[in-house]
Amino acid sequence: MISTARVPADKPVRIAFSLSDATDDTPPEDTIPLVFPELDQQLQPLPPCHDSVESMQVFKQHCQIAEEYHEVKKEIALLEERKKELIAKLDQAEKEKVDAAQLAREYEALTEENRTLKLAQSQCVEQLEKLRIQYQKRQGSS
Repeated sequence: MISTARVPADKPVRIAFSLSDATDDTPPEDTIPLVFPELDQQLQPLPPCHDSVESMQVFKQHCQIAEEYHEVKKEIALLEERKKELIAKLDQAEKEKVDAAQLAREYEALTEENRTLKLAQSQCVEQLEKLRIQYQKRQGSS
């Protein structure tokens, strides 16, 4: 809401407004927010012509758009951070998947080696038993 009042010429004049459409009795802000530090220079709202209602409305819209722009930039930053986290999790999951596949291959190889060693052991046990029998036969015949 824009209000006007006659002010003596020797008194300084301050103009302020609220970006919200609410009409309240709070004192107006001391200054018009002319600077949005997160905006590039060419995107900064230009000061309004205080005598023109249309200029003030355009300035208000520009300030609201600047605030929305700031909120969108914050959201983009948060989403980019989340994206990095998800990529890291995906990389970790892929690494674990590769590790699991490698472990499965190692398990298969060790299982096969174990089977082969057990077979060799049983053959050695059989051969040892045959040699004992032969040795006992020689001992018994001599």
